[in-house]
Amino acid sequence: MNYPDIDPIALSIGAFELFGFEIGPINVHWYGIMYLCAFLGAWGLGRYRASKPGACLTKAQVEDLIFYGAVGVVVGGRLGYVFFYNFSAFLADPVWLFKVWEGGMAFHGGLIGVAVAMLLFARKVNRNFFDVMDFTAPLVPIGLGFGRIGNFIGGELWGRETTVSWGMVFPKDELGLVRHPSQLYQAFLEGVVLFAILFWFSAKPRPRAAVSALFLIVYGCQRFAVEFVRQPDEHIQFDLFDWVTRGQILSLPMIAVGLIVFAWAYRTKPGATR
Repeated sequence: MNYPDIDPIALSIGAFELFGFEIGPINVHWYGIMYLCAFLGAWGLGRYRASKPGACLTKAQVEDLIFYGAVGVVVGGRLGYVFFYNFSAFLADPVWLFKVWEGGMAFHGGLIGVAVAMLLFARKVNRNFFDVMDFTAPLVPIGLGFGRIGNFIGGELWGRETTVSWGMVFPKDELGLVRHPSQLYQAFLEGVVLFAILFWFSAKPRPRAAVSALFLIVYGCQRFAVEFVRQPDEHIQFDLFDWVTRGQILSLPMIAVGLIVFAWAYRTKPGATR
C-alpha cells in the first residue's frame, strides 16, 4: 500500500502587510490543526457531559478545564519526552528543553501533566480530584485519536518492518522499509475503542475514581500491545530482554495503578460520579 504522502503544511499564507507591519509568510501545519480539533472536540464533549444530570462541572467550568488540560498536555508532554526519552540531550544542552519546535512530546509525561493540572483545577472549583478526573477521562481519547492522525500525516513514529499487505514506506524513513502504519493502529485503539469504552462506562453513575482507573487500564494495555509493532526510538531501542520498549515499561505502572484504584473504587464505593 502506498503512503498517501500528505503535505504536512495544510495551508500556506504569503507575506502581507497589516497596519504597517509585514506579517508572514505563515504556514499552518496539519499537526497544529489536529491539536485544535482535539481541544475543540474535548470542549464540545465536555459541555455535553456537563449538561447531564449529576455532572460535577458546569458548562462554564468546562472552558477552564480545557485550558488547564491544554497547559498540562503541552508542559507535561514536553517534560516527559525530555526526561523519559532523551535525558542525555538535556544534560548536554539544558536549553534544548525549551526547543519545542524541534519536536518531542510523550504521552506518559502529558498524562502526569494533565493530572497535576486537574488537581489545581479541582482546588480552584472546590471539587473532588477524582470527580474531575472521572469527568475528564472520556474527553482524552478524542485528543489521542487526532494526535495519532497528526503523527501519520507527518510521517513520524512509524511501525516496524512488516510483510502485511497494508504496510507502507514512509518518505522520511532513510532505510526505505515497508512498515506497519502503527500511527493508524493507535488512532483506532486510543481514539475510537478507548473512547467507546469510556463513554459507555461513564454513561451511568460509577464509584468515584472507577472511570479514571479504567482509562489507565485500557490505555496501558493498548499501548503495551501496539509497542510490539511500533518502531522503538532509534537512540533507545529496547530496554529489557531485546524486546521490551520504553513505552511498555512506562505503561506497566499505568496498568498496575489502574487495577489497584479500580478494585479500591468498587470495594469502598467512595461515591458515585459521572
